[in-house]
Amino acid sequence: MSNNLPDKDKRDWQDFISSKDKLPNKDGKHQKKTKLKIRSIDLHGYTLDQANKTIEEFIQKSYSEKINKLIVVTGKGLHSQNEKDPYVSKDLSILKYSVPEFISKNKSLMNLVYEMQDAKIEDGGSGAFYIFLKKKKT
Repeated sequence: MSNNLPDKDKRDWQDFISSKDKLPNKDGKHQKKTKLKIRSIDLHGYTLDQANKTIEEFIQKSYSEKINKLIVVTGKGLHSQNEKDPYVSKDLSILKYSVPEFISKNKSLMNLVYEMQDAKIEDGGSGAFYIFLKKKKT
């Protein structure tokens, strides 16, 4: 502590640090404490058509049940049989790429979706993604 402080400020500081009163945490007042309702789906082994139909139904049902966050596991496409077919795109037919594209091009689904983003490693990493749904209007 600096010796240039007035005696009153020194006394106030001493009173403050010796006080047993707890200070309120002002930062906590403005944080939203929303508990996310999470549901997940695994699309391993699905064909592109099956996956698209399934994810559409899954998003609509989850939205109607007021689910906030969806974890969609598609896999990384490492075992895809598409590499053997010269007439099929090696990337776009893999569920990892095609399912998010299907969702983003479907206007009725995008009206329900707030955001899509890559999953954290504990939820599947690059073989999965999140869909955050908008709040259902009542």
